[in-house]
Amino acid sequence: MRLPRSLSGWTMAVFGVMALVLGLIGLVAPDVQLSMLGFVHIGPEQRASGDYTRVFMAASSMASVNMGVYYVLAAAVDFRAFFFWTVPFRVVTFTLFTTLALTGVAPGAFIGVGLWEGMGALITGAALWRERRARAAGDAVLA
Repeated sequence: MRLPRSLSGWTMAVFGVMALVLGLIGLVAPDVQLSMLGFVHIGPEQRASGDYTRVFMAASSMASVNMGVYYVLAAAVDFRAFFFWTVPFRVVTFTLFTTLALTGVAPGAFIGVGLWEGMGALITGAALWRERRARAAGDAVLA
């Protein structure tokens, strides 16, 4: 596995590792993940028939693991188009999670998820912008 070759690649690698680790926590210890998200802990014996909270946690945690792997692999090969594509989608995720928390639909801890996504989008976007400016300045020097 290669280390990232750009600042934007590093932002993707860090986010990917975080998503991977958090996804693994959700798979191994779903109650820990639920607590991190601000949900009340209810033991399996207290759950009503038809309560699929643990199934949903497993599915969303597996999605987080997959996303983490995608981000790390994209960083390893410096797949800048992928980096660029993530920025607007992470802004959408920021907007959704923040809105859910602010309107009381989701626990207040979801603000943290929204901020994580929003800051990640800003940091990756800024790194891409900086790298594009540096390449343009380098091209002007060569001309």
